[in-house]
Amino acid sequence: MILYTMMPHEQVFPYTEEAASNQVMISYNGIPLMAEWTENQEYRVVRVMSTDPNHYMDPICRPGATLSLT
Repeated sequence: MILYTMMPHEQVFPYTEEAASNQVMISYNGIPLMAEWTENQEYRVVRVMSTDPNHYMDPICRPGATLSLT
């Protein structure tokens, strides 16, 4: 079986259930992001899920950046 997906291997086949359960899809200024909740009550961007190339150029949404949705 061949799985054609844009998702990374770690997302499709997570190492642990805990790592996968921390990740959620959020929308920040209309940009779909895969993020994880941190202990500091913020989201850390894991991956940009958009198909728009301009969203990848936005420095606010780069992987590793922290976002506060309050």
